[in-house]
Amino acid sequence: MARENALGLSRNDYKGRKSTLCPGCGHDSISNQIISTAYDLGLEQHKLIKLSGIGCSSKTPAYFLGRSHGFNALHGRMPSVATGALLGNRELKAVAVSGDGDTGSIGMGQFKHVIRRNVPFVYIIENNGVYGLTKGQFSATADEGQELKYYGRNDLPPIDLALEAIIAGATFVARSFSGDAKQVQSLLQAAIAHKGTAILDIISPCVTFNNNDASTKSYSYGKEHEIPLHEIQVLAPDYVEGKEEITVGDYEEGEIIEVDMHDGTVVRLKKLDRDHDPRNRLQAISVLEQAQREELFLTGLVYYEEPRPTVQENENIVSEALATLPSSALRPSADQLAEVMASFQ
Repeated sequence: MARENALGLSRNDYKGRKSTLCPGCGHDSISNQIISTAYDLGLEQHKLIKLSGIGCSSKTPAYFLGRSHGFNALHGRMPSVATGALLGNRELKAVAVSGDGDTGSIGMGQFKHVIRRNVPFVYIIENNGVYGLTKGQFSATADEGQELKYYGRNDLPPIDLALEAIIAGATFVARSFSGDAKQVQSLLQAAIAHKGTAILDIISPCVTFNNNDASTKSYSYGKEHEIPLHEIQVLAPDYVEGKEEITVGDYEEGEIIEVDMHDGTVVRLKKLDRDHDPRNRLQAISVLEQAQREELFLTGLVYYEEPRPTVQENENIVSEALATLPSSALRPSADQLAEVMASFQ
């Protein structure tokens, strides 16, 4: 008999439709980790929305959380839809999936501004360095000097979307590898608990168009070169999979950093071979720039800061979903309208 979480649901209840992506695609692995995380946390699917733009990555919301609402937006325009949905209903959680093309090219302006507004949602970038849905052209994150059989040589430097997110003011920025299931799940749990825009840049190999050993977006490169900044453990007060207290393993080998989330969740990071404090913005930028120069693949929680006001707070949006408000709360009375009109005379 399948195990059930606190809601009485099995992991299968959090699945979506069968994937139509290429067998072995890293995107499917990420979808599986979203399923596992939602099941472990006991998320109520009717209170969660799935959002995406255009591209292979943007097909994936069909493959997870089949009982959630979803919206497939125009190319690069997903952040606008997320902003509108979460302004309309503050009770919702949102998980958005985009690609390196959808985010780093046509959607770069939307990416920057959704961070600037601090819309509270999880923004996953499934980063493979190519436009897989249109047969493998170079994307904005493709390696400089990389050569592909049908598209020649890429002579442009890559955009580092994690670095762009920090510079734009994101308060939660992480990088991971689709082949590292444990780390992806830990980062997803922390991102869901974060109050604000949480950016997860996940290297997700395209097995059809960009999986040669020389590519930094390939599976073999990721497996061989991944360097975790720390070990991650998320201790959530409402964690529902087990009934016993969650214990922490032996941390004698390295220093432990505890990062408190706004809802009482604690993210514990054990430093490994690098002295990285994700609460230091300048250090986070320096680490990413060094990784770019030295062609290092560093993964983990790159940057975190205490949440700043969200877009709903800045716009003074009521806590109730706007669709549930009575007309008396949505329409000004005749006297109020007359007073407003008089102020313009």
